[in-house]
Amino acid sequence: MPDGSQIDFDGLIPNNVDLANDLRVRKALETWHPGYIDWWKQMGPEGFQENLVYLRTAVGVGSEGWARFGFVKMPEYRWGVLLAPQVEGRTIPFGAHKGEPAWQEVPGEYRAMLRRLLVIQGDTEPASVEQQRHLGATAPSLYDMRNLFQVNVEEGRHLWAMVYLLQKYFGRDGREEAEELLRRRSGDQDSPRMLGAFNERTPDWLSFFMFTFFTDRDGKMQLAALAQSGFDPLSRTCRFMLTEEAHHMFVGETGVQRVIQRTIDAMTAAGIDDPYDIPRVRALGVIDLPTLQKKANLHYSLTLDLFGNEISTNAANAFNAGIKGRYREDRLTDDHQLLSAQYPVLRLRDGAIIREDVPALSSLNMRLRDDFVDDTAAGIARWNRVLERTKFPFRVTLPHVAFNRRIGEFAAIHADPAGNILTPEQWAARRDEFLPTTEDNLFIASLMKPSLEKGAYAGWIAPPRIGIDNMPGDFEYVRIED
Repeated sequence: MPDGSQIDFDGLIPNNVDLANDLRVRKALETWHPGYIDWWKQMGPEGFQENLVYLRTAVGVGSEGWARFGFVKMPEYRWGVLLAPQVEGRTIPFGAHKGEPAWQEVPGEYRAMLRRLLVIQGDTEPASVEQQRHLGATAPSLYDMRNLFQVNVEEGRHLWAMVYLLQKYFGRDGREEAEELLRRRSGDQDSPRMLGAFNERTPDWLSFFMFTFFTDRDGKMQLAALAQSGFDPLSRTCRFMLTEEAHHMFVGETGVQRVIQRTIDAMTAAGIDDPYDIPRVRALGVIDLPTLQKKANLHYSLTLDLFGNEISTNAANAFNAGIKGRYREDRLTDDHQLLSAQYPVLRLRDGAIIREDVPALSSLNMRLRDDFVDDTAAGIARWNRVLERTKFPFRVTLPHVAFNRRIGEFAAIHADPAGNILTPEQWAARRDEFLPTTEDNLFIASLMKPSLEKGAYAGWIAPPRIGIDNMPGDFEYVRIED
């Protein structure tokens, strides 16, 4: 495989994997391309397919100067196949094959395992586009609309990344899986997406910001673990995907931060001292902080489920095979094989939540989830710095990992955000304290009115501190036709 230093922009599919001389794969991708464009037009951003959008497009894979900005209609966006540069002499960094040369082809004994990982990762990418397709109609600004569309086209490119690997290395099976990725639909009863969180609705912009903050952070953790893979093409693919994923989390983190800032500013101007005086705060046309906390509780708990069961044979097998490592495996100082290591896991025992040591190999999902929790907490701390500069005694918190779970150790119980176990009757009585109610959602929906004048922002969100690509505050990020 080429080292990725040369990128071909002349063909239908921009790439640095030498498609010009890989006729079988090029034909397969070119055959898949029309179906992808049909999917994009049917299930991509609704109502703005013909508008010019100020998007960044990947034009390189180095750490500097890898993207350029310009106006483009989304169906004409240059999706492509870009892998990070190949590392000469790279070896498998973990598992039973630690120290062996990294694989450039799929090992036969791990073919099924690797294919499933690619399909699951690939399925999340179009799913999020489908979940967010209606949001353009209620964008709070042209800046935010552009950020939504940037996230969408990059999720599309990440789908291309997985489809390339499937078609390059899995022959007919890979081609069939690529078609299935375009057939499934988020939330469809007959053909849903593979993971539960990607079948939830994204009905409003606060949900979108929470999704990109929490769920795209899960994407970061999963990609970082796959970037350690002994299968070198997957490692290189995920290393470059992480470069783009950072912007998605930026959109979520700064979006929520701007919601908090606008609420604080409105309360201060109105002389409201109590963040829990919800009717008075809502009368200002901003999102009250307790409701924002409930939305965070919901999206955090849904995202925790994406890590799967705390104890997992599949995760142990993938690690032992050298297919999927841990977060920042290359920075860890243990033996990278974990044959006798232990790791503490929260478990449900006799009606109580306890921490017990279990074999580290079987608790890799828990470890990755712990890394996610730590990374998320750092982002929450940045939200709280905005609040710390005010007189309001409110802070955003992360609920206990046992709260509102559908998968894993705590799926069979109810717990409050502090981790106290509740009876079904207690949960039913108190659920509305913890999670958004119908009334909450209807109020948020009532604020979702578009603000599409240059430099204008909806009343429930503050402007960003700086523009995309250092553009001025009144820059027309999306050209709206009269």
